Amino acid sequence: MLASCASLIGPREVEIPLQKLQDGIERRFPLNNRVLELLDIRLSRPQLSLPGGDRVALGVEAYVAPPFTSQAWPGSLALSGRLFLDAQRGAVLMDETRVDRFVIDGMDEARQRQLARVAGVLVGKVVRDVPVYTFRLEDLRYAGVQFVPTRITTTPRALVVTLEPRR
Repeated sequence: MLASCASLIGPREVEIPLQKLQDGIERRFPLNNRVLELLDIRLSRPQLSLPGGDRVALGVEAYVAPPFTSQAWPGSLALSGRLFLDAQRGAVLMDETRVDRFVIDGMDEARQRQLARVAGVLVGKVVRDVPVYTFRLEDLRYAGVQFVPTRITTTPRALVVTLEPRR
């Protein structure tokens, strides 16, 4: 009987506002990582935007320091990635990330280019594990029917997720 109800209900779209996505990603920061035992990188104050298509852009403050000194160089990092659904985790994640801009204040361009390559490795590893949004169980239940996210699109102000009844 529930299966027949599910087919009557059909797919539905849920809009997740940018501010809700921003609030969720802020809870996952700051991120601290050591890269190749050479540099400690701290990423903080994330700023999320939805430029369109299936991509998301993220700007963060970055602090870079050698591991055995107290000196840190401030800067900023801008990256983007393709959004995808991880049904197992019930989450929207980023893949195919790329560093769009990496600037460290007071550092020459040649050294910044080297750091940008290192940052690309870090971003690919770290960002892949940080969900842009995680569904709560009650988000995926409606009228007694369990739904699964099947498709995502973006607008400048929201993430639109298509939910379909679980078969």
